[in-house]
Amino acid sequence: MRAGWIGLWRCAAWGGIGLSLYAGWLTVDDVRDRSASEHAIAEACDGLVSGAAVMDLHGGTGRAETGGDRIDTHKSRSLCTVYQASGSGRTMRLFSLTVRNSDKAEPLNRIGPTPEPFALRDSDGRTPKKDLTAVADLRPEPRSLGDGSLGWYGDRYTTVRAECGPGSDPAAPPLLHITASVGYDGDVSGADRARLARVARSAAEILTHRIGCRTRLPALPGGEPAPVPAVLRPARSAGGSCAWFAGYLRHSDHGPLPDRALSVPVRDTHPLEGCLLAVSPGQVRRTADELPEDKRDYADTAELSPWWLRTVTYTGAEARATGYEPLGGEDIVIEPGTAGQTNNVWWASSVCGGKPALHTLSTSYEYDNALGSRTVSALFRAYIDDITERRGCTHVTFPEAAGSGDR
Repeated sequence: MRAGWIGLWRCAAWGGIGLSLYAGWLTVDDVRDRSASEHAIAEACDGLVSGAAVMDLHGGTGRAETGGDRIDTHKSRSLCTVYQASGSGRTMRLFSLTVRNSDKAEPLNRIGPTPEPFALRDSDGRTPKKDLTAVADLRPEPRSLGDGSLGWYGDRYTTVRAECGPGSDPAAPPLLHITASVGYDGDVSGADRARLARVARSAAEILTHRIGCRTRLPALPGGEPAPVPAVLRPARSAGGSCAWFAGYLRHSDHGPLPDRALSVPVRDTHPLEGCLLAVSPGQVRRTADELPEDKRDYADTAELSPWWLRTVTYTGAEARATGYEPLGGEDIVIEPGTAGQTNNVWWASSVCGGKPALHTLSTSYEYDNALGSRTVSALFRAYIDDITERRGCTHVTFPEAAGSGDR
């Protein structure tokens, strides 16, 4: 009997040792997977990011793979992409880092009717909902990081900007945008937003030092970045960056004007300040009969091609790196100090706090046709008057139509 118990004890002991060895082997294998993944991430992103920080996103992952893209700082735009890998072999996009340099031929800040702020189609190509202008699914207005001088962020990304000042290497670009973003579906936690901000700023610090860009990057604000609202609110009660339009509606309520707004808090130090306005399906129906007969077709298609416009002011180096893509043509970088209007894009210039500023208005294709140049001109003039007065700007240059209202 005693011999039987001794045999059982020995079996249990050897079994425990075997399980411990197996668990240890799994642990070592996991460590190797993570170490190899971190090395691959650092290599694909040209040493600009910590592989460990990237793999801590989305609750953490033990194994990751990189895509075919690689960061190349000699190009005006390059990116690296990281995928979260599972034991079943399935992958999910986890993270990407994009580096963009200012270029005389390609604008860093693009204005115009694209990209569309609203999700017009789902992944199956179907219209996801009837009320398309309720939520800016694709391009909500970014919030400033701190006072805005460091950059801006959305729920799924952070962009850090770096201006290369006097004493920089002659080959260094005037301006850099470094964007860290997540690629997984679903809500993004405050912890992940904070990680993205740290990753983007760290990448900017490494890159500027490497290329001889003399700059001073402000510290990140404390705490986790707050969620960025994407739901549009009634335009009549809009504040912040859209307060100018709420004021405009108190004096003019003619035509199919927007009844929804998405604003951001106003910070005069922020070099990028935008306001998104849109016309709800109900507003389209209420005003369709007021349109001239030759423009009523635009109202019929507004459910699938929503009516919206966006105003954005760029100051300093951002103003020098703003432009648009004309129909059938090459990118055009707008020259500060100029003013003009073409293909759903309006711009005016001024000097704010001693820095050049570009004030812009963009509309969707159908909405521009439905409103007409005279109405767009009046809206743009109201916007410019408001922001240049609020910021104490001088040397204001209007497009001819915006100044005269002749069109």
